[in-house]
Order: sequence, then structure tokens, then C-alpha cells
Amino acid sequence: MEKPLVAIVGRPNVGKSMLFNKLVGQRLSIVEDTPGVTRDRLYAECEWRSRVFDLVDTGGIEPAADTEILAFMRQQAEIAIDHATVIVFLCDIKTGVTASDQDVANMLLRSKKPVVLAVNKMDQVGITNPDIYEFYNLGLGDPVAVSAVHGHGTDDLLDACFTYFPPDDGAQEDDDDVIKVAVIGKPNVGKSSLINRILGEERVIVSDVAGTTRDAVDSYFENEQGKYCFIDTAGMRRKSKVDDRIEKFSVLRATMAIERCDVCLMMIDANEGVTEQDTKVAGLAHEAGKACIIVVNKWDSIEKDDKTMDNMRKDVRRDLSYMTYAPIVFISALTGQRVGRLFELINYVNNQASMRITTGMLNTVLADATARVQPPTDRGRRLNIYYMTQVGIKPPHFVTFCNDARLFHFSYQRYLENQIRATFGLEGTPIRLTIRQKGDKED
Repeated sequence: MEKPLVAIVGRPNVGKSMLFNKLVGQRLSIVEDTPGVTRDRLYAECEWRSRVFDLVDTGGIEPAADTEILAFMRQQAEIAIDHATVIVFLCDIKTGVTASDQDVANMLLRSKKPVVLAVNKMDQVGITNPDIYEFYNLGLGDPVAVSAVHGHGTDDLLDACFTYFPPDDGAQEDDDDVIKVAVIGKPNVGKSSLINRILGEERVIVSDVAGTTRDAVDSYFENEQGKYCFIDTAGMRRKSKVDDRIEKFSVLRATMAIERCDVCLMMIDANEGVTEQDTKVAGLAHEAGKACIIVVNKWDSIEKDDKTMDNMRKDVRRDLSYMTYAPIVFISALTGQRVGRLFELINYVNNQASMRITTGMLNTVLADATARVQPPTDRGRRLNIYYMTQVGIKPPHFVTFCNDARLFHFSYQRYLENQIRATFGLEGTPIRLTIRQKGDKED
């Protein structure tokens, strides 16, 4: 059974994102006192009265949308309304009922969906502002007084939503087998276009305007190859160019998306090749220890001969030399070329990052490696490696015990890592190697 979906809608700047964050219990949605900050639909999981449901924050609906972005925001909100189990229509007590509120209310009434009317910024406790009675004119029933800043009235709001939830049959969907995939890269490389190609619907705003995607947006998708949650992230620009306060939040949100994903799709523009900013973005995923696939997009726009792909692959390997473990795939989000192959690769690198290797097998490889290339010496003192064991996954984390960690040169660590990869694969994932010397306490 699918989880109920609660959509928060309303005109811009009434406090939808702040209410979303209050109900979710963490700052997922960007909050800024600027209309139009939230553009895409942003999802999060909530729980109320032992019932798990999805909450979605939408961009403000401007019925008289006169720009491309405002029209997109309205379209996204309409899609959220179509999918919602119940709609929370948020208004602002300080502005009262506006013409835009009436237009949005009429849109909701036409949708025939259950609507809970909430009036925000009712910050005083124990005192009912008489202006709230004006909202009965919207024809949506009793308004619920809430304060997104302080959390007042949110229990009444959730109780009102709860009455519209379908009966719980106990068959709540198990998300343990869902692979979380973050689509990362600098602005305008086609991240949103790729997700829309995969989903087959306009789930994410796609625009040629660099910086269109601000929030990290979750999109669930299932096919015969598995269950996936695609996280579309705001493109990350050079820090010197991040002068807009909202965009700084977006970079932080993209970094957080990398932290909570299982697999990163590092997107590169085939027309530009690997830029300096690409190396920095990929470095974030590498440092976070995430399984990675390098996705070269816009391959349809490149003039090719029989050596073009090999040359591009060499250039990528040279410029992203620290990610030699990551497979490279050449796609076109516009035409769909090789997009289907991504699922096979996502499953593969996720399994590689989750691989567990027994201590016995590891030490067989270790004995063979040290016999082939002797450990280094310094001033007559030789490095003795006692044994190796795996202590974690995602990424695979190995601890090696030796007599003196100072003798364990970086070059020899790299040699052992290469021997492990040669034996067990571990393609698509970085490896963590921790060195401990005799006498260190094991965690």
C-alpha cells in the first residue's frame, strides 16, 4: 500500500517551507523571505499517530504567472495536487484573504481533493485573532490556526489531515531495498533532464537557466531492475560565483544529498569535458566515500569518429585521476541514448560498495601481495604487517595492523589497495584503509 501524500500549497511567501520544516523536524526546505524560493516539489517522510506519510512542499502558486519560472512553479504545484491524498492550503493572517488566495481556493475546489485550510502566523497563544473568520469566505470549511515559527496548531492540522488518510492495512512499503541515487554536477549539465527522462514525466523543473534547481528533490522510481530514489541536486558553482544567499543554501543542500545517498551520478557535459568545477564536485563524492558513476551527458551533440569515445574516456581518467574506480557511461538525456544502462550500473556499483570480504580471504591476498613486493624499510627497520580485516561497508573499510604506522608509506597503501581491487573488484566505490600499529586499541 502506498503511503498517504500531504501537499502544502498556497501563494508565495505565506510560510509553506517553514511549516514543512516544522512538520518534518529538520531544515530540508530552503526558507528565505523572498517569494519564489521553493521552485520544485520537495518530499520528506513524516509520522503522526503511528502512521507514516509523505509530505510535499511546493512552490508558491501565482495564478497570474507572467514568467517562465512562475509558470513552472504553478505546474509543479498542480502535479502535487493531482497526486496528493489531502491538500493543506496555507494562507497568511497578516495579509488576509487576497485575490490570489481566492483563485487558488477555486483551483483546489475544482480538483475535488480533500482540503485542509490552514491560516499561518497565528503566533499568539490563547488568543484567537478575529481576522481568521474572513477565511470562511474561501468556501473550504473551518480554518486551522497555525504558527509555522513556533509550531502552535500543527497537532490540530495533522489531526485534520489524518481523517482523510485511507485505512492502514499494515502493508506499508518497505524502503530498505531502495537505492538512493544523487545526481550531481555543475549547473546546466542536464541533471534534471536526466531524471525527467527516467521518470517519463515533468517531475522536476527543467530550464536552460543555470541554477533553476535549488532544493535537493527526491523522486521515487521502480522498474524490473529495482527500486530507486533519485535526488536531483542544485548545480554547484565555484565559491567565488556563489554570491546569492539562496544559492549558498543550495550548495549546502547538494552536499547533504551526497551524504545521504548510496550512489552518485557525476554528470559531465560532453561539449566542455572535465572542468575545474567538475573535479571539485566529484571530489565531494569521493571524500564522502560514495559509490560513483561518471555520466558524460549530451553525447548526441558531439561529432564522432571511431576514436572519439576512447579519447574522451582518457581525458576523463586523466582529469579525475582520483576516481579511476568509477565506470564511465556516455549518454544523452535528450534522446534517451544509453540511459537504460544506468540502472544496471547503479545496481552493480551499489553491490560493490556493500561487499563484505572475510578476514581469511583478505589475509591470503595480503600474504601474496607482501611476498610479491616486500614492505618498505627505513634505517634498517622493516614494516611488518600482521593482518587485515574489514570493519565497514559503503565504502568498504579495511583496517591493517602493523608494527610501525610511520613505515607504512602511502605508495605501499596504494599498492595494497590495487591488489585488493585486482582480486575482489570493488569497481565504482572508493576504499578506506586505516593503519593501526601494535598497541593501538581496536574500535
